[in-house]
Amino acid sequence: MSMVARVVAETEAHHTELPMPAFMFGVVAAVIFAILGFVMFSYRDVANRHRTMSQASARPGGSDPHGHDATASGH
Repeated sequence: MSMVARVVAETEAHHTELPMPAFMFGVVAAVIFAILGFVMFSYRDVANRHRTMSQASARPGGSDPHGHDATASGH
């Protein structure tokens, strides 16, 4: 028996089963992408919120749009 025939015979004999049905791999991937999409969606508009805060503290007198002094301790 040649070496090639022996290798082919050995590879055909070792068949392994998948740990779950094949369509479940797609379901798992879709769930992971949905979770990552939710995480990314939760960070929407964060840059705009920070820009507003930095503009309020850069105003003359340091007051925010509601007239509160940004340098006051709140007491």
